[in-house]
Amino acid sequence: MRRILFALLSLPLAFAAQAKMVHRSVEWTDGGTRFHSVLVYDDAGAGKRPGLVMVPNWYGVNDEAISKAEMIAGKQYVILLTDMYGQDVRPTNNDEAKAAVQPLYADRALMRHRINTALAQLKAQAGTAPLDTGKLAAIGFCFGGSAVLDLARSGADVAAVVSFHGALEAGKPALPDQFKARVLAINGADDKGTMPDAGAFMDEMRASEADWQFVVLGNAVHCFTEVGESAPGCKYDARAAARSYRMMHDWLDAAFAHRP
Repeated sequence: MRRILFALLSLPLAFAAQAKMVHRSVEWTDGGTRFHSVLVYDDAGAGKRPGLVMVPNWYGVNDEAISKAEMIAGKQYVILLTDMYGQDVRPTNNDEAKAAVQPLYADRALMRHRINTALAQLKAQAGTAPLDTGKLAAIGFCFGGSAVLDLARSGADVAAVVSFHGALEAGKPALPDQFKARVLAINGADDKGTMPDAGAFMDEMRASEADWQFVVLGNAVHCFTEVGESAPGCKYDARAAARSYRMMHDWLDAAFAHRP
């Protein structure tokens, strides 16, 4: 009897030991370019969970971005860590990263098309991942923040988008601003790259019918969620990062609660 009881008590530990974070390649071709993204989720349970399109900073899909996706996914989300450049573009320094993002900032229709394609690819994973396609959202960091804001501007049918230290301006010509998603943008008060556009961004939001919130974190500069960044204008801030992640979870929970 004692052996049976011990075996039963050990079962949860055995299942927990077997659980692991899944990294699965998701590839597609669009406009002659091959894209290589990564689906990230915890396989501990089969229950369906919300899905997030996640666009990393301008360095794109790399080991640091995958680690960040793991941390955010936990047991709560299925995340598609999204390649916005194509599999042959993997920046290793700031100059290469700047060259990678410039075509997308210059052609916002292309940026909007690629992020919407990524959303469609996430939906397509429902048959092989524990994904609730009725609860979809997008999050992005730095350049990725710009991309998910453009997803919202395009009128994509997602519950919410969350931009972390992303560029705020809508681009020229301006996008059509057909917001269906709840929009949360979180920027550092001392971010000299993004905050000059804060006023125009708020005017854009006021003119829309979006449910939106713009949060300015005191004493934070650009890159405040990017572990390891330590330059004067691009610096990780553990306190600002923790606060912003709590806001993200609250925002997503509230948005998903209003989905059928």
